[in-house]
Amino acid sequence: MTAGDRVRFALSGLGQTLITCGLIVLLFVVYEVWVTNIFADAKQHSVRTKLIESWQDAPTTGSSDQATVPALPLPGGAQSTTPIGSGLAVLYIPRFGKDYSRAIVQGTNDASLEKGPGHYVGTQLPGEVGNFAVAGHRVGKGEPFLNLDQLKPGDPLVVETKDSWFIYKVKGDTATGDLSTAGVDGVPGRQIVNPSDGQVILPVPNHPGQKATEALMTLTTCHPKFTATQRMIIFSALSRTVARHGDTLPTELGGTL
Repeated sequence: MTAGDRVRFALSGLGQTLITCGLIVLLFVVYEVWVTNIFADAKQHSVRTKLIESWQDAPTTGSSDQATVPALPLPGGAQSTTPIGSGLAVLYIPRFGKDYSRAIVQGTNDASLEKGPGHYVGTQLPGEVGNFAVAGHRVGKGEPFLNLDQLKPGDPLVVETKDSWFIYKVKGDTATGDLSTAGVDGVPGRQIVNPSDGQVILPVPNHPGQKATEALMTLTTCHPKFTATQRMIIFSALSRTVARHGDTLPTELGGTL
């Protein structure tokens, strides 16, 4: 074999190796972005079905292999004993289309977030004074918060529970559309923070030790898309609460309540 043959042989081998590596990376991306969505959608459907059934019948206690959240004293007096990974409420975001709804599960571990948006254990429950905080994937694994960056000040976020509809409105300046504008409580409509910044889910976000006087909901997700280097935070405040009446929807969802 001549020197030229050896060079061509080496380059051929290198080219085949790079092609193989490229295919592996491509398959990994396909799995993470699309295949995991299929699995997550099936899990979300199961969680939501069980949640709705529990509202119609007796409260669900969860299977024996589920870890149950201890009764944590939450500001406002309520306690959460929903099993980790079980449905807690249903979230509707009209900005994402009339068909958008996701069951919120209890917990933010990997297994819970593969089923849908997850409630941060220890934060408030829907409608309570303080901060009802929810995390969700942005790309892959159901990607419930894929378009969180499209929300605007004043957009409604509707949370359905067994007995009530809680309508939150995204904070920020509705006149200018500026999400970074903070209200009198010092809370803006949107923030981009480091993953370690846990102060955004305090009862009064970013204000340790301050007593909450309003009911907030905080949504957190990865930022920018396809990365996990930062977190996008959306803050909203409770606008009104409506009692559930059969299948009638609140006006924010096209109903009459």
